[in-house]
Amino acid sequence: MTSPDSHVLVIGECVADIVRTDGAPDVVHPGGSPANLAYGLARLGRPAALLTELGADDNGRLIREHLESVGVEVRAAEVARTPSAVVRLDGQGRARYTFDIGWTLPRTDLATAPGAIHLGSIGAVTEPGAASVLALVERWRGRAQVSYDPNVRPALMGERAEAVRRVERCVALSDLVKASDEDLAWLYPGEPAEAAAERWLTLGPALVAVTLGAEGAFALSSDGGREQAPAVPVPVADTVGAGDSFMAALLHARACGTDLAGCLAQAVTAAALTVSRPGANPPSAAELEAALDCCSEAGAR
Repeated sequence: MTSPDSHVLVIGECVADIVRTDGAPDVVHPGGSPANLAYGLARLGRPAALLTELGADDNGRLIREHLESVGVEVRAAEVARTPSAVVRLDGQGRARYTFDIGWTLPRTDLATAPGAIHLGSIGAVTEPGAASVLALVERWRGRAQVSYDPNVRPALMGERAEAVRRVERCVALSDLVKASDEDLAWLYPGEPAEAAAERWLTLGPALVAVTLGAEGAFALSSDGGREQAPAVPVPVADTVGAGDSFMAALLHARACGTDLAGCLAQAVTAAALTVSRPGANPPSAAELEAALDCCSEAGAR
């Protein structure tokens, strides 16, 4: 377990999310799962740095300014253009993505170990940059807590068997893993989410959490613990960044020594606040605390 004041190094992509809805003009939001996570951690008061790639273009400046506005330290290798994704929203606000992205992160070293390292999404499995990510994680594993979110993007994952091999390698390097039921359904067609989570525990993590959309989330621990939390009902603007907000709150609560049930409650509440407003807009610590108090009062009535 890390201290709530310890530094988290997040490694992975930034993406300009071009949100496209029929009958409305395009809206560009700063995005990318690792970038959203770093932003969410900083909003909760956790020191965070993001090791990433950005172009020297309008989208790159938008993303950098967005991250730095909450105190995220941006360590970005320069690329020809900032990656982008067209995000199409259906009638329920659910997002579907079309990507224009590469990942070429050069080999990177650190002078000192961060308190924690998070890897995930495209940056953890897309070559040639993934090799640099895994080399860094392997060097500091054991001196920094490692977390992982596969955030599966089928259009970018390639052949399924190879994608599963890459994902499971990252799982085996991690202390804490989060996935969605949709991630697991793509990786392991026909296998129940809980069975997949139980198998991941045998690879080495101490905790595996699985989000279930409108059904909430559950988590399994290597000591035999199991907790489930219902979703917090809110009007849905869109689901962009909900999983990243869940992960940020889960990591922060865990670092603060919160028990597993409390960690899940904070994570599902953070996700609910995010889906209630457009784009990847995670809650601040004050907003999350107020929402948790409101849920607690409602439950007591």
